[in-house]
Amino acid sequence: MANVISFLTRTRGIGKLHWTDWLTYGYLFLGVLLMFLPVIWLGLSSFKTEAELERFPPRIIPMQQETIIVEGYDEPLPLYEIVSGEFEGETLAQIRRVGLVAQMIRPDNPDERLKVDINDRQAIEKFALATENYSELFDRFNFFKFFWNSVFITSVATMIMLTVNSMAAFALSKYQFTGRMVVLGLVIGTLMIPQTVVLVPLFLITKELNMADSLWGVIIPGAATPTGVFLLRQYMLTIPDEILDAARMDKASEWKIFWRIIVPLSAPAIAVLAILAIMWRWNDFLWPLIVLSSNDNFTLQLALNSFQGEMNTQWSNLLAMTMLVLLPIACVFVFLQKYIATGIASTGGK
Repeated sequence: MANVISFLTRTRGIGKLHWTDWLTYGYLFLGVLLMFLPVIWLGLSSFKTEAELERFPPRIIPMQQETIIVEGYDEPLPLYEIVSGEFEGETLAQIRRVGLVAQMIRPDNPDERLKVDINDRQAIEKFALATENYSELFDRFNFFKFFWNSVFITSVATMIMLTVNSMAAFALSKYQFTGRMVVLGLVIGTLMIPQTVVLVPLFLITKELNMADSLWGVIIPGAATPTGVFLLRQYMLTIPDEILDAARMDKASEWKIFWRIIVPLSAPAIAVLAILAIMWRWNDFLWPLIVLSSNDNFTLQLALNSFQGEMNTQWSNLLAMTMLVLLPIACVFVFLQKYIATGIASTGGK
């Protein structure tokens, strides 16, 4: 930790900051701000009420208006400080608002009705977190069911993808057979085909295989990806063939060579592909929307869509749900991101 702090506080100037130090720290601060401000804004906005989210101009800190319980009224009444006019300096509670005039009362004298211009008052607010945005999620639907569906699809699809792609990459990188370059050309050529072009035939095939409206209908069509095959093949080309020849001389089978030599040596590239696969599967929305029709099979991404209606959108619950969906994939990225630079640099990917 001391070395890290020493590195971060290192300056070019002696005894004072050089102009290049100011430029460097300013650039780094701007970069951090651009990267993390949207996430911070999302996190804080998920604790705001609907009224606070609709406020203009918006505020980054979640605030709530203070209320008071007055005898004779079922609901707490919002408090306002009168800043001008006849009742300047008083703290009044609002009963109702009609146009530009609000009917208000003194909390200690609720029987007397007062009429106050809305321009003469200012809401009394305090910092408060609207935790009900999160609690309502579990009351509205079975959150853990959707979470399990997303985890199951992501984990199983990622394992199948890594297995199939690594086996295909091993064959294309280490075996010499007729038509190898043609197969490789077809794999690379599929990268140029937009995913939306194959959605209809892919759905028809899934339906014919009786996998529609099932989690396997979401998993199987993405079992192999041209990007993963190409990425792993480029990495496996760097593994010396002499290692494989030595293993064959020791009478190792091709399966043993693959699982005991190729897979461990390709771990950085496989980790990169795993991160990309997890992020893709976890955030996938279009294909599950097409395949799944039962609520019990919905993923978290499809559950997010339920908060957006034709006439109204529940932004407070939507932002809270977005934070819950974001946290797992962020944790995966934090723990595995160290493999990204190593794997992509080794594969020559750009």
